[in-house]
Amino acid sequence: MATTLSTTNHRSDIVGLTYIYPVLSRRAGGLSIGINFNTNSACNWRCVYCQVPNLSIGSAPAMDFRLLEQELRRFLDDVLTGDFYARFQVDDDKRVIKDIAIAGNGEPTSLQEFAEAVALIGRVATELGVFPASKYILITNGSLVHLPKVQEGLRKLNEYGGEVWFKFDNATDTGRKLINRSSQGVQAALGNLRLCAQLCTTKLQTCVFSYQQQGWTAEERQAYLAALKAISADTPIRQVMLYTLARPSAQPEAGQLEKASADTLNALADAVRALGFEVSVSL
Repeated sequence: MATTLSTTNHRSDIVGLTYIYPVLSRRAGGLSIGINFNTNSACNWRCVYCQVPNLSIGSAPAMDFRLLEQELRRFLDDVLTGDFYARFQVDDDKRVIKDIAIAGNGEPTSLQEFAEAVALIGRVATELGVFPASKYILITNGSLVHLPKVQEGLRKLNEYGGEVWFKFDNATDTGRKLINRSSQGVQAALGNLRLCAQLCTTKLQTCVFSYQQQGWTAEERQAYLAALKAISADTPIRQVMLYTLARPSAQPEAGQLEKASADTLNALADAVRALGFEVSVSL
């Protein structure tokens, strides 16, 4: 039976591979090839909106580099020269590799061999002609950027013209604990963000939604805009991606979450643009 790729289907097992999965990305506007380092569904955060079932607290397991390379080569060959798009009923205007994105079922920078994995993906994608035409993206919560192994990986990513999508959902310690279940404070996060921006092109991504029938409080909104103002003054970061819920959460809090309205997102986007950022909005 044929499977249709959609922006709401991000299952990491959809093509039966361990590390590779395809996504029709609403933000990228085409095919995004996901790389899942966290095959054990372990993460150092537990965001209330996370769609990963059976999420556990922990780190990515050891990488099977031989398998990663085999899967990546086979999958890219299927997309580039095979019938992948037809089998998965991808619309003609989406039949382009927009990016290869290291994301998956947990925090990818928790992989011990993070830098080596970034380099392998970059080498294979370049050899097969995917880079530099397509983007190379790391989607991260940024909590481990202070570690030397992560910084080495960011340098490798930068060598391939890559970019980091750095999660920044809240600018208060209370909000980060409530939404991301993170014990890392705002100041530590901003320090990591500054480090990240020095090593590789970095964009902010912020998920906006209502939790427990309460949207962002005035305090949260004010703190977020104040943090962005500080970021604009001392980092080269100029792009912010605002988005809301698209896929059901697999966390216990799922029933308490609601998408943000278009009016809410657009009003926040206008406020962020007023600070000098380029802003994209995904509903």
